[in-house]
Amino acid sequence: MKLHDLRPPEGSNKARTRVGRGIAAGKGKTAGRGTKGQKARAGGSIPAWFEGGQTPLHIRIPKLRGFKNRFKVEYEVVNVGAIGALADGGAFEFEGDKKSSKKSAPITVNQDILRAVGLVRTLNKPLKILGAGELSVPLFVVADAFTASARAKIEAAGGSVNVLEVPSTPLVALGVTAQTDVAQADATEAAPADAPAAAAEARAASKPLKARAKPRTKASAPKDEEAASVADDAPSPDDQAAQPTGDDA
Repeated sequence: MKLHDLRPPEGSNKARTRVGRGIAAGKGKTAGRGTKGQKARAGGSIPAWFEGGQTPLHIRIPKLRGFKNRFKVEYEVVNVGAIGALADGGAFEFEGDKKSSKKSAPITVNQDILRAVGLVRTLNKPLKILGAGELSVPLFVVADAFTASARAKIEAAGGSVNVLEVPSTPLVALGVTAQTDVAQADATEAAPADAPAAAAEARAASKPLKARAKPRTKASAPKDEEAASVADDAPSPDDQAAQPTGDDA
């Protein structure tokens, strides 16, 4: 095998097709471009977004202006004036209330009642009370939100409002009492003098048990134990009296 014997594998190299060089070349006359037309001319490249001369898509559609708030809450809104007009007409009174002459308690109004009288179209959205109009009947209004003027007009007419709030933190299941609540209840029942100690016991009960302490070695024994061992080894006063002195010996 010599260097001049090296050849590329068969089919790896393909000769370039020479177009426009007669019938024998395989691409003579029109050179594979078809007959006439825009694409048959030199430099006749058409961009991908070209639409034949009509107004292109990016000009037909306007730009996106502004933005859409993903966190916006869509409310079903009702004015206090509309509620007051129906209340004056007796739309919120039941048969028993119509028979009784005196009105002791304010009329209760919520989203279900407003849906029944036609002031609310759906129950799938939260309800918000607006302050347009006048109100002269005392009402107990339950809704998800109130404007400041609506709240003021309802309270000025002798009524009250109740705002429905969604809890922001997870709640304990019904019938289940958390251990921390029990510990805090026990701490509050303790005497005022024992309040710090009861609180410490409650915190210790809520925390997991720690690992047991390692046994103390002989080197770490307290000094009082060493003093006790020395006292045991020392002779008692009776033994000292029984021992002969130097003169008796």
